[in-house]
Amino acid sequence: MQISRVNRPKSAAKQSYDRMSSMYDWLAGSSEEPYMRTGLGMLNVEPGEDVLEIGSGTGKALIELCKLVGVKGSVYGLDISTGMLKVAQNNLIKAGMADRTRLLCADGMLIPLASSTFSAIFMSFALELFDTPEIPMVLAECWRLLKSGGRMGVVAMQKPGNPSWMVRLYEWFHEKLPNYVDCRPIYAGESIQAAQFIIEKKQVSSMWGLPVAILLAKKC
Repeated sequence: MQISRVNRPKSAAKQSYDRMSSMYDWLAGSSEEPYMRTGLGMLNVEPGEDVLEIGSGTGKALIELCKLVGVKGSVYGLDISTGMLKVAQNNLIKAGMADRTRLLCADGMLIPLASSTFSAIFMSFALELFDTPEIPMVLAECWRLLKSGGRMGVVAMQKPGNPSWMVRLYEWFHEKLPNYVDCRPIYAGESIQAAQFIIEKKQVSSMWGLPVAILLAKKC
């Protein structure tokens, strides 16, 4: 199963998101938000849980997660972009949730946190930003960080078995303009299952004619 590669270094990705951080919600955040909220609903976070979001961006999901875990839970947000983390911190302060959140600037392939820390992990339009050989490494980190029976919610652009012309066109732009079209459709469900997770729920929607998979997986 072939998916497009990510043809830019992490340093370029970091610089790109640093530059667009103040405008990200205007550029893409509003179109991604409905799928993010569906993924959060599927993850079904409860009061008192400890939750990590990988690729936390401007903090929209972090604010919702803080509301869900309440005062007895904790929320961690991880992003490679310091610019995004600064915007997220400001948004958390405005929402009165900064004291419940810890923000980390790190790569999702090597997360500086102890094993078996979290009840749930969430990723929304983040897994498809990693290069193809990196995706199993990110999912292995999720497995390590989750407690036994922990849950993982993933929202990702999905590559269908028979890609439409829109998917092929999007992949062409991704190949030719990787600094502007940095994500690409992936086989999200297959990758998650290969990482030994059990998929408990799956929903496929469409954004701009591109399939979006919303999945709930469990560590057994």
